Amino acid sequence: MASVASFARATGSRFLGALQYKDYRTMWYATMAAGAAAWALIVARGVLAYDLSKSSLLVGLVTFSAMAPQMVVPFFAGYLADRIDRRRLLAWSFGVNVAQNAVLAALAFSGHIQAWHIVALSLVNGVARAVQMPTSQSLVPNLVPREKLLNAVALNTATVQGSRLVGPMLVAPLLATVGIGWSFLLCGALYCYGLVMCQRIQTPSTGVIDRSRGAVANFFAGFSYIYSQPMLLSVVLIAVLHCALTMSFESMLPQLAKERLDMGQEGFASLMMADGVGALVIVVALAGIQSEKARGQLLLWLGIVSGMALVALAMAGNLAGAWTSMFFLGASQAGFMTLTQVLVQYLVPDALRGRANGIYTFHVGSMMAIFNLVYGGLASVWGLQVVLATAGTVFVAVMCLSLLRAPLRSLYASGLRQELQPQASV
Repeated sequence: MASVASFARATGSRFLGALQYKDYRTMWYATMAAGAAAWALIVARGVLAYDLSKSSLLVGLVTFSAMAPQMVVPFFAGYLADRIDRRRLLAWSFGVNVAQNAVLAALAFSGHIQAWHIVALSLVNGVARAVQMPTSQSLVPNLVPREKLLNAVALNTATVQGSRLVGPMLVAPLLATVGIGWSFLLCGALYCYGLVMCQRIQTPSTGVIDRSRGAVANFFAGFSYIYSQPMLLSVVLIAVLHCALTMSFESMLPQLAKERLDMGQEGFASLMMADGVGALVIVVALAGIQSEKARGQLLLWLGIVSGMALVALAMAGNLAGAWTSMFFLGASQAGFMTLTQVLVQYLVPDALRGRANGIYTFHVGSMMAIFNLVYGGLASVWGLQVVLATAGTVFVAVMCLSLLRAPLRSLYASGLRQELQPQASV
């Protein structure tokens, strides 16, 4: 029995070590609730938009509106996350999302909701999410010791990815029974819980603004740092291509569920649940991997599987095939993005972490916003299979070609070498 208990403690320390720190654990709960709300909202909005228009184009427009703020807002959010208390900024973002979900629910219950309402409120949601993401990413390293940073980042990403299962799982029964208005109320309640948890975090957290430099120089300091670091720039670029080619498919899922799989409103949610299960499995596994070499090799192979899984989804002709494809798609995408986020956090000094995370969020979020809109339109013209298969095939080719870039080749072969670790100051 003693050996079993000892093994359990060792396993818990390896996979869940960061959760022993109270403030990190509190933020972890908040992030999980907000993530579940975000994915439940994606499903509910997608179902409603498709029901109103019977077209993936409106779904793509709604998704674009929710993601478009990431093309601008993260610059300012990252700067603010280095200038003011990150806890306050995070609480503000949760509060805005509580309010916009309340408005959505009121419009849905009244029966007067229109397409432009969904688009406009998706934009509001997108602004708040674009503030939340770089702020929470910047807050994580302040809540745990440096030796727990990689575990903390992976576990934080696990909440985001695991919420892809929890959110759709919570909203699916509501869509199938009581209707869309209650789904929006659920999203608002989850954001409200996140707000309460956020306000319980005690550790102050800000970056460093260099008072000897002007406002413009401080604002763009994150760009200068990322673009001057070959490894960091390479990681950001490969993440950008990954988001553009394999992670911008949500606008096509309602059409896939209804037309190809002959499923009702809950079909979209069930596909996202399969995606979430895969995401949760791989990210929890990654939290326990301590070998730098293994992380580097996984980055390469998860990228390749991500493209192949999208091709498999295009070819799926039944529910079992679609769920299996979504499981591997969720696992490979979540694993790939977790590893890139860990690398960004590890390579950037805390003084610039807010701005650097804002720039990272801008790059990946912009691609997802643009290509969700593009793919939603193309799917209505060329068909789902062509769009999904083409995007997946191109990304597999991108991953193979990335071996030609020296920093990435080194990363895939041996992981993050000691000399690439961040300096204590800028």
